[in-house]
Amino acid sequence: MDARLNLFASQITGKAFKHLMAAGKVLKDSTLPAATQELVSLRVSQINGCAVCIDMHTKEAAAAGETSVRLNLVAAWREAKVFTEAERAALELAEEGTRTADAAGGVGDEVWARASHHYDEEQLNALVLLVAFMNLANRLNLITQQPAGDYKVGQLH
Repeated sequence: MDARLNLFASQITGKAFKHLMAAGKVLKDSTLPAATQELVSLRVSQINGCAVCIDMHTKEAAAAGETSVRLNLVAAWREAKVFTEAERAALELAEEGTRTADAAGGVGDEVWARASHHYDEEQLNALVLLVAFMNLANRLNLITQQPAGDYKVGQLH
């Protein structure tokens, strides 16, 4: 499969990506735990069916020491015992923040309260931005049919 557009060759997306990459770096450097960031990025990408981001975040998480068991169970995190309560709260917020049409109004108060119990205000800001950022990245990749499978760890850092 060939991509509809080369997003890295375009002047306009090239300029925009510089800003997006800078925002991504701010998120990476935040106090939101790196493992949580990768799990959330992976889950949002699974929901949206973004193969490029699933490829990237699975490989990045594994390179950072994440176990294959946890990576394989992200899609079924509710039934899995391998995630902390904080990670579960982040994954739940990520799902409701991604499935806004299904959630009929976005993230519910109970979901927000669970996330707020585990994360401070700066971490919550990072989590919200990460969910929004991943939904943006997923949509760019899906609309332009970016092929997956060739991602190398660190390629976009």
